[in-house]
Amino acid sequence: MCRTLSAFPTTCLERAKEFKTRLGIFLHKSDLGSDTGSAGKFEWGSKHSKESRHFSEDVLGWRQSFDLLLGSKNGVAAFHAFLKTEFSEENLEFWLACEEFKKIRSATKLASRAHSIFEEFIGCDAPKEVNIDHETRELTRANLQDVTATCFDMAQGKTRTLMEKDSYPRFLKSPAYQDLAAQATAASSSPSSCSLAEPLCT
Repeated sequence: MCRTLSAFPTTCLERAKEFKTRLGIFLHKSDLGSDTGSAGKFEWGSKHSKESRHFSEDVLGWRQSFDLLLGSKNGVAAFHAFLKTEFSEENLEFWLACEEFKKIRSATKLASRAHSIFEEFIGCDAPKEVNIDHETRELTRANLQDVTATCFDMAQGKTRTLMEKDSYPRFLKSPAYQDLAAQATAASSSPSSCSLAEPLCT
């Protein structure tokens, strides 16, 4: 059962509203397509968050490692929105598509999805072409002749490395994340810090 607004101290309610407002800077235009699942939807107040029961801890974890950022649905949503401001969101979308691709168990669906991913992100004139070298592109093309769950591993790995070394540091230095992290730090160090993971309902 979710807690009512009256159950929180005023400062907690104000802090929660502040976090929502600041995260909105990231998520204003963020909208991952259905191919990437629900990773692009910010889950404010989710009781089922695997990353942390406290939103502030989740936010601060994003700067500890790229793995923690990618392991957080909220982090992925924020990072995707940041990448959109740099017109490079295709890298993350490709990485996410590959993660979902590996979960497919049907050989028929695997082959069909592999060709769709290739045409969308890797092939000539792909609408969301990712930045990979010619050798990796051709190897991935060859892998489509005998599709397996690992046929995009090299391309996915190089895209991930590019994001980690290039986009991720800029994300952490962005005014929007710096501002959000400062608020998260203040919340986590507060003696009366409240759990921002509890849903608020009126």
